[in-house]
Amino acid sequence: MIRRLLAFGLGALALSLLLSSCTPDSVQNAVNATNSTRGLTVQRDQSYGPDSRNKIDIYAPPHAQNAPVILFIHGGSWSGGDKSGHAFVGDSLARAGYVTGVMNYRLAPQNRYPSYIQDAALALKWMRDHAKDYGGNPNNLFVIGHSAGGFNAVELVDNARWLSEVNIPISAVRGVVGIAGPYSYDFRDDPTRTAFPYGADPDDIMPDRHVRRDAPPNLLLVAANDSTVHPQNALNMEAALKRAGVPVQRVVLPRLNHITIIGAVARNLNFLGGTRAEIIRFVDAHKLQTLPN
Repeated sequence: MIRRLLAFGLGALALSLLLSSCTPDSVQNAVNATNSTRGLTVQRDQSYGPDSRNKIDIYAPPHAQNAPVILFIHGGSWSGGDKSGHAFVGDSLARAGYVTGVMNYRLAPQNRYPSYIQDAALALKWMRDHAKDYGGNPNNLFVIGHSAGGFNAVELVDNARWLSEVNIPISAVRGVVGIAGPYSYDFRDDPTRTAFPYGADPDDIMPDRHVRRDAPPNLLLVAANDSTVHPQNALNMEAALKRAGVPVQRVVLPRLNHITIIGAVARNLNFLGGTRAEIIRFVDAHKLQTLPN
C-alpha cells in the first residue's frame, strides 16, 4: 500500500511539473525522474550509422524470446529533441514485453528532408540486424513516432522508397504508430520550412501523398486538445491510407494535448490518457505470432 501511494505521489508530482512546465526538456526530465529502468537490459549510444547523431538506446525485457521489436522516433520539429529525454518510452514499452530502440537522428536546418528519414531507415535496419541479441524477432518490427517523429515513422513505413533503400522487406514491418504527427500540411509558410529543401513542394514530401498499397496497418493517435498539430493531418492521412486499401485506425484521445499524449506513455502517467494502452493493443493485435525458441 505504501509503495502504491508513493508511486501515485510521484506520478502526481510529475503530472504537476508536466502541466506547469514551459519547456519540453523540463517535461521530459520530470517524467524520466519518476520512472526507473531497473531490471531491464539497457544499452545506450549504440551506433547505427556514421554521423555523431546516429545513436540509439536499447531497452529490452529480461529473458525476452522472439519479442516484438519497436523503433521509437522523438519529436522536436526536426530541429531539436533527443533520445535521452524519452527514456520513459523505452522503459514503458520494454516493461510491456517489447525490445525497444529509442533513436536520435540528424537535425535541421543543417540536415533537411530526407536525411532524417534515411536515418530512421538505418536505425530500423540496425534494430533488425541486432534483434536476436536482445531476444527480439527481426521479422516482428514496429515503428512509433511522436510529432515530427510521427511524420518520420509514417513516411518511413508507408512510402515504398525508404525500406527498399536499406533492404528491409515490408513483410518484416508489422505496423506503424503515428502520435500527433504532421502528415499533411503546407510547410512553406511555417517555421518548420527549414526542415525541408528550399523550394520544395509538399506534394513531393508529405506522407499522405505517396502511400504504398502493401503498407502494414497504421494507428494514428490524435490528442483531442492538440493546438500544435492540427487534427486534419490525421484525417488526411487516414483518407489516403483508406484509398490505398491499407488498414488504418484513427483514435482521438480525450483530454490530452500535444505534450501529454506522449507523456501518457510513461507507466506512472497512464491516468493522463490512453496512449500506452492503445500502443500495446495495436502491437499485440498485429505482432507476428511465434513460439519461443
